[in-house]
Amino acid sequence: MPEWFTVGRIDAQTYVISEPRHWEQPHCYLLEGSERSLLIDTGLGICDISVPVSELTSKHVTAALTHAHWDHIGGLWHYGGFCVHEAELSWLTGGFPLPAAAVREMLARGGALPEGFDAAKYELFQGAPMRLLGDGDVIDLGGRRIEALHTPGHSPGHLCYYERERGYLFTGDLVYEGTLYASYPSTDPQACLASLEKIAALPVGRVFPGHYSLDIRPGLTAEIRDALRRLDADGALRHGSGRHEYGRWAVEL
Repeated sequence: MPEWFTVGRIDAQTYVISEPRHWEQPHCYLLEGSERSLLIDTGLGICDISVPVSELTSKHVTAALTHAHWDHIGGLWHYGGFCVHEAELSWLTGGFPLPAAAVREMLARGGALPEGFDAAKYELFQGAPMRLLGDGDVIDLGGRRIEALHTPGHSPGHLCYYERERGYLFTGDLVYEGTLYASYPSTDPQACLASLEKIAALPVGRVFPGHYSLDIRPGLTAEIRDALRRLDADGALRHGSGRHEYGRWAVEL
């Protein structure tokens, strides 16, 4: 297994695959069912994520994106069958909202990149999905049913993945400890609040974020929702209102 990745076991059929040496510190999640496996997000693409995945499961793997930002789509080259929300289909077919040069600069910034990786030669993944996911669609892995929840705000087609039976919620970039970004042109602060209202109402035992600390309290979702409610009441839940700090997390609007 490349040293670039670390692997953690959540339960006997669920793993987290992380890239802690990069400043983005993204997490991907491998969920194994009796018939197939699901990889939620595919990371940066600096190293081949299919290597640790193949060591963890022998079942067919489908990749499902929380959203199509560069730090979540890097490993899609290894997974021809993948799922994404329709609102971000154009990002994967010629309409990515950042120039490749900007992505290469962010990839190369900070951290100890593995020997042999050249950010200047990095190519953004482009390709057609196997399936477009909508709100409430279910991915059946055999003995495990994963529900896609449309949670726009950070991006127009952002999805969270919910496994009701285990109380697992995979939140992508909607909820994590760190700076939450809703300041880019493709973001929508009001939609962020609506999405948080939606997922905060779910019975959740564990929250699994897309970045940084894995030690996430399930109550963080409601905490962020309540903070955005207050910003909304003050007329500050809008682009241009700046950075708002809340201890271990912040939001950039």
